[in-house]
Amino acid sequence: MKIAVRMDDITPEMDWKKFNDFKALLDEYGIRPLIGVVPDNQDPLLNRGNENYEQESRLVPADFWEYVRRLQKQGWIIAMHGYRHVYTQKKGGLFPLNHFSEFAGLPYSVQLAMLEKGKNILKSHGIETDIFMAPAHSYDKNTLKALKQTGFSKITDGFGTGPYIWNGMSFYPISFRLENSLKRKSGMTAMVVHANTMSEKDMDRYRRIFKEKDMISYGEYLNAKAVKRGAIGRGMEYMLAWIKYMLVKLL
Repeated sequence: MKIAVRMDDITPEMDWKKFNDFKALLDEYGIRPLIGVVPDNQDPLLNRGNENYEQESRLVPADFWEYVRRLQKQGWIIAMHGYRHVYTQKKGGLFPLNHFSEFAGLPYSVQLAMLEKGKNILKSHGIETDIFMAPAHSYDKNTLKALKQTGFSKITDGFGTGPYIWNGMSFYPISFRLENSLKRKSGMTAMVVHANTMSEKDMDRYRRIFKEKDMISYGEYLNAKAVKRGAIGRGMEYMLAWIKYMLVKLL
């Protein structure tokens, strides 16, 4: 199976040391990932504190947005990761990996306004994207309707062995269990990485994966042909997401 990389929670306040360490690993293996950029981060949990690192190193960019634009020019793919990354609803939505959400459960008009504001912020910094990354993987039918209204056509979520089309949107699945995906002989998926919470053990594991497995840049994933998925396929995906939520909750 071909494995792409998706990185969540990209903000000016993220843990730049861990981000740069992981970026160095990606660069070593020539992997260009998808990164989820939060337009207006208001989530205190994503404020990792870089004062000491900034004093010791010049690897914290002076202009975050210019840096993101530079990554995009180098072939990194940008997704809009919600609006403010603040969870306001206790809803799992159409993909219930979690039962909290920034979007799912809110009225259509509210979601539309949030998406418009987020996209305008990215545009004001010279960043264009039609890919949406829902915080906590939570979105609902109103989210999909509002996404299409604001010019988004792709979502980085779902389960499966390749891109699929449903309800007028293209979905790019993530791994249900990375260990299982690594054993498959065919198909495509994306591994989800949170650099903010990455440990040295995680880095060692990712290095082994990159060395041994068929890694691809996210752009190749986007170029793969998407197939239509019906109600049965979506129903199975919903059940898998719910089962994974319950398993994590019980552990």
